[in-house]
Amino acid sequence: MAALLKPTHLLDAIKQGFISALDARVAPQRARSALPQNGTTATVLFPGLLPGIPAYSVKVHTKFPGQTPAIRGLVQLFDVGTGALLAVMDSGHLTALRTAAAGAVAADALARPDAGHVALIGAGIQNAWQVELLAHVRPLHTVTVYDTTPLKTGLFVRRLAPKTEAKLIPTDSLVEALADADIVVAATWAREPFLYPDLLKLGAHVTTLGADEPGKREVSAELVLASRFFCDDRALALQTGAVGNVGLGDAAIWGELGDVLAGRQPGRVGDEFTVYGGVGLAWMDLVAAWSVYRGALAAGVGQHVDFLG
Repeated sequence: MAALLKPTHLLDAIKQGFISALDARVAPQRARSALPQNGTTATVLFPGLLPGIPAYSVKVHTKFPGQTPAIRGLVQLFDVGTGALLAVMDSGHLTALRTAAAGAVAADALARPDAGHVALIGAGIQNAWQVELLAHVRPLHTVTVYDTTPLKTGLFVRRLAPKTEAKLIPTDSLVEALADADIVVAATWAREPFLYPDLLKLGAHVTTLGADEPGKREVSAELVLASRFFCDDRALALQTGAVGNVGLGDAAIWGELGDVLAGRQPGRVGDEFTVYGGVGLAWMDLVAAWSVYRGALAAGVGQHVDFLG
């Protein structure tokens, strides 16, 4: 899957997907349930649909915060005309890469043109991918990394060093991490907000990815209200995302990212804060899975299984 899922191709496909999804006739849905272990959840994202792709996806994945990897699951790809199963594939790498692509597309649309200093909050696999994809949309000068577990920060920097030309700076201070950041990416398990306006550089852009389930918070209500806030889906941002999770309503949302990319609404207009809050949508899984499927057919790789035989 890593060989078939090309980051540059995925960036273009995700950007176009945001625009195409504006005309989707079926709203994205997320069904979520807690599991017996404390803090674990099972989630289904469906149906992944986009005009122009003759398939739909259903993803089932679980989150086990104490495990490595913490997210496990499968994506199933079906023929949209007949319902026939086309492919089954692991969801871990696919989810990480499509989420990073969405974050990079958002930063490209909303961050200042000269943004080159990045702060990563959370030293997990998602933020490693964020650096790789962000480098395709902005020249990165410095990447400062903060995690509540300092040991993870050091290990993260050592592993990331061969993959980026940016100067990597580990820190055990959230304040220091944010001080000079033009782009802030938060991908954590936090349940209390830690990003406030007075901690950020004027004109900073924030991508918050951790607030994708009820009760998870990274961006404070104060920052949402002080910024131009854009989401991947308005209804889900209120139900399970960064806006609803801090007690705010629809008036706090400036628009969906697709509106900005389609030219229907301005994104950044000056030196204000901008925030992109993504919960992750089923059509993103479809875009990535379709790319893998088509690539596998062309390369003649993968295993054929006849479930009906």
